[in-house]
Amino acid sequence: MKPAKPVSKPAKTAPGEVRIIGGLWKRSKLSVPAKPGLRPTPDRVRETLFNWLGQDLTGLSCIDAFAGSGALGFEAASRGAQDVLLIEQDPQLVANLQSHKTRLKADNIRIQRGDGISALRNLPKASADVIFLDPPFDSGLFNEAITAAAGVISAQGAIYLEAPEVWDDERLALLGLNVIKQGKAGAVHFHLLSQLQIANS
Repeated sequence: MKPAKPVSKPAKTAPGEVRIIGGLWKRSKLSVPAKPGLRPTPDRVRETLFNWLGQDLTGLSCIDAFAGSGALGFEAASRGAQDVLLIEQDPQLVANLQSHKTRLKADNIRIQRGDGISALRNLPKASADVIFLDPPFDSGLFNEAITAAAGVISAQGAIYLEAPEVWDDERLALLGLNVIKQGKAGAVHFHLLSQLQIANS
């Protein structure tokens, strides 16, 4: 009898990658360092998101407040966004983002190392057309992050939110927002939010 072959284990430290799915850099790959809690937005969710936003973001100002892999911000920049600010606290991830920016010659991207919520609070009101919010799921930062983003989004702008639970209109109304679209992929709930429009009495 032949001895059983040892079961091969998947590599634990090999970095993954995500692919830009539309625009100028379509099919370009972004490397993703192996970091605990880092969850790049999957291709099919990004595809749905940019169907919601419209495929062409020409002239828009975007902020990715918890940039991580940079998948959302680079996708927006690839689709013509005029100015994309990526905010990330982790120095290794910041260096990775800088590497992508240099390789793609992404002049419409700015990278800022720091805390996403503090950065949003320091930006002028109504200065962004699209804000991407994808805080670490175990961070407890969602209420603060959404509140900070609500103060920066333009009147006709949109906030994209990924969360481990559904944020409904009743909850968001307290922050001056409502849900335009929402979906679910695995354990991730993703939402497109806008400013709550209050009718004149």
